Amino acid sequence: MSPSQTLVLASGSPRRIELLQQAGIEPDRILPADIDETPQRSEHPRSLAKRLAKEKAEKAAASLRAEPGHAPAYVLAADTVVAVGRRILPKAETIDDATACLQLLSGRSHRVYSGVCLITPDGKQRQRLVETRLRFKRLPRAEIERYIASGEWRGKAGGYAVQGLAGAFVVKLVGSYTNVVGLPLYETTALLTGEGYRAHEAAPAGAIS
Repeated sequence: MSPSQTLVLASGSPRRIELLQQAGIEPDRILPADIDETPQRSEHPRSLAKRLAKEKAEKAAASLRAEPGHAPAYVLAADTVVAVGRRILPKAETIDDATACLQLLSGRSHRVYSGVCLITPDGKQRQRLVETRLRFKRLPRAEIERYIASGEWRGKAGGYAVQGLAGAFVVKLVGSYTNVVGLPLYETTALLTGEGYRAHEAAPAGAIS
């Protein structure tokens, strides 16, 4: 038996929590790791996604170690980056952000990268990087304005949430759909089970603290 079946998710994202629950995995604890997500000079979107996931996992793990009487746990973190070529799109916080993102994505292809980092109870670190390619239809100004009015874009990388109204913008998607939502489920569950985490031993629903 592994030394611990406790899973800590280093993210407060409701989407990531829901995706894990969809796979029958219930985090025992939510411990968001706030870090500076500013891209480094000339940093590739792939590298940014990997680095941010790693830094989030390491920060959450350090916070756990600093707690009195802490017990070993699996620490899972992820970060999702939307890019057109090497241009990294922001996590839209304003209407101007979201409008600029949607205007750029209109009628074009783009890529979504998610870095996933797992720190095991014995301190090993494992990472995955997942890439999904998408193409949006041409978005008339009126359609962009309707989407902005919905508010679904707030805090979303690239200014959209594919699981909502923006799903109708997608002409083509190649790769993992759950990656675009915020957490590539196949790769994440494979990472966990490969390191000895057993989903059927996870805490029952409602155990999140």
